Amino acid sequence: MKTSDFNYDLPQERIAQHSVEPRDHSKMMVIDRENNTRAHKHFYDILDYLKKGDLLVWNNSKVFKARLFGRLLSPTGRDLWEHKRDVEIFLVRPMENKGVWKVLGKPGKHISNGMRISFAEDFYCDVMVKEPSGTILVQFPVEADKVMKLANIHGHIPIPPYVKDEPHQLEMYQTKYAKHEGSVAAPTAGFHFTDEIIEKLKEKGIEFAEVTLHVGLGTFLPVKSERVEDHTMHAEWVEVSKETADNINKAKEEHRRVIAVGTTSVRTLEGLANIEAFAGKVHEYTGDINIFITPGFEFKVVDAMITNFHLPKSTLVMLVSALIGNTDFTLESYREAVEEEYRFYSFGDAMLIV
Repeated sequence: MKTSDFNYDLPQERIAQHSVEPRDHSKMMVIDRENNTRAHKHFYDILDYLKKGDLLVWNNSKVFKARLFGRLLSPTGRDLWEHKRDVEIFLVRPMENKGVWKVLGKPGKHISNGMRISFAEDFYCDVMVKEPSGTILVQFPVEADKVMKLANIHGHIPIPPYVKDEPHQLEMYQTKYAKHEGSVAAPTAGFHFTDEIIEKLKEKGIEFAEVTLHVGLGTFLPVKSERVEDHTMHAEWVEVSKETADNINKAKEEHRRVIAVGTTSVRTLEGLANIEAFAGKVHEYTGDINIFITPGFEFKVVDAMITNFHLPKSTLVMLVSALIGNTDFTLESYREAVEEEYRFYSFGDAMLIV
């Protein structure tokens, strides 16, 4: 497959800069995979498409202020501030070694091994290794939870580059059900859920389950290879409880639909089901998964999905195409969304694939 096979034209004015309020009033395109049909609705209409016994699985990961601006110091401790060598550091994920993080840094040419980056009087890191992939390993003097606490004090909300204005509060870039801190980008398909719509779904007999996937580097790296198969995906940290795993497996055994809220939930569920020892089921798990879902993929768990509209030629458009089962129809749907003035990307409108 070619990466260009997943391209489409999107006018800049269709990129949403903020969420619709109330959030369940966003538009929603409903894709019927069996009949290759589309319907134009609003998210609050989701009650008409879900039924008693359906199991909604969402990602409860919580965003922290992962974008930092710092003063660059030389290996000898000399202040390079006078040379305007301030840098931006984007925290991607903590590594296994205490205090070590994988980050993105710019301008990268100013950052060298051994340098110290100071963000505040009590908050700094030392550059360990500039990796060939473009990422950087840095060492903080404190553990990951303390790094995130300090980042929330001194850092900025890690909004995507296509959003011009940073939200005033971090809660504006969170889902209603966010719990476990660690993501550098929100699982945005969940933005559409309000307390009211959640309560109505529960009253209808819809069941809920939670997984945790901390959104990381793969969200930000574009597909640069001409062939889809040559793209390298990055591992993501997930946690699934025994209770969640049991509920999902029970739903599958009883032929009830498992509906993933967002591509992160899809990657979590299918990533676990594709672990050889798990034999196509979901099990309790804590650790990394690495899965690249493209057309032709055999879904073992997910029956339907709620998602947003994604970047052209992205791994997320490829995942959506895989679930819909028809790349041409997927791109036709995206083009129709442009014509119908849907709002795109993180703060944009929804798509329900059934």
